[in-house]
Amino acid sequence: MPSYRAIGLMSGTSMDGVDVALIETDGDAAVAFGPTGHYPYNDADRALLRNALAEAATMEDRDARPGVLAFAERMVTDRHAEAVETFLRDNSIEAGSVNIVGFHGQTVLHRPKQKLTIQIGDGQALANRLGIEVAYDFRAADIFAGGEGAPIVPVFHRALVMAGGMKGEVALLNIGGVANVTYVADGEQPIACDTGPGNALIDDLMLQRTGAPIDRHGHTAARGRVNEAALLRMLAHPFFDQPPPKSLDRNAFALDPVAKLATEDAAATLTAFTAASVLRLFPHLPNQPQLLIVCGGGARNPILVRELVMRLPCKVTTADAVGWSADSMEAQAFAYLAARVLEGLPITFPTTTGAPEPLPGGVLARVAVV
Repeated sequence: MPSYRAIGLMSGTSMDGVDVALIETDGDAAVAFGPTGHYPYNDADRALLRNALAEAATMEDRDARPGVLAFAERMVTDRHAEAVETFLRDNSIEAGSVNIVGFHGQTVLHRPKQKLTIQIGDGQALANRLGIEVAYDFRAADIFAGGEGAPIVPVFHRALVMAGGMKGEVALLNIGGVANVTYVADGEQPIACDTGPGNALIDDLMLQRTGAPIDRHGHTAARGRVNEAALLRMLAHPFFDQPPPKSLDRNAFALDPVAKLATEDAAATLTAFTAASVLRLFPHLPNQPQLLIVCGGGARNPILVRELVMRLPCKVTTADAVGWSADSMEAQAFAYLAARVLEGLPITFPTTTGAPEPLPGGVLARVAVV
């Protein structure tokens, strides 16, 4: 199989900014890592995205772009273009040496039961500006075929586990705004699903109570105590009794159960909720994982990692500790998926999204010839 030089872009449900990563891959077993970068959204960008989330919550048509969403889509496209341009310049990379860009866009709505998922960002406009082909709209084909459309990166997680020579049952826990797990066992198709809230509830609490966008390093949660009654109330949500595959919208859970708690106690309780949600998945897996590897923004929260260590009956470590990049793994994944789009390889599977069969996906934006 040919090898591709691919750039992946990710702007997650935490809305912190754009992650950029370069890899070289054949879209199968070969993955070589290149430089990475992070380009934050500013306060105005995040405010616009929050307004776009609110507007999207009322939508029934994925192709509609009412006022705020249209403005937000232009902003998202521009910020991703600026991020790639800066990344190329900072790393002395010629745009012509890059075969493909994987552009996830910004998720503003995800309702798979209604066959509705919306990631804003104009892939064709990005391709035209960068002069590089862009793969985008990765989730739609799976959703239209009856799948959950998420999580979509397990095929990359499997490639990492195989390349690392890991044996036995390994779980990769990605904690962004929503948390998801990929379960990989020797010789088996990966099993994957969303597990529950990741950082989204904690972020929302901090913004509401303090004006800060996140609980940086878990400092607020570290000063609080977990309210067990509120935790049990949140864990009673019917989502946790459903077997995989399953997925969540960022706003599937609310802050109501911790509304009367002090900020420190609310943060501690929500942090425990994210960890306890992962444990609720374990009975639905073929076997208990022997190792769980934490990646995504949540891996930078030592209080959250501590909760996982305390609550899970398996060894817990971080992506950085095994030689991967906790911060850049999703961007790397979309570079890998973009290479699979070029090769026409499947990106979703019955055991990861509930798709009826292994499905290719993504739309390829060619560079416009002027």
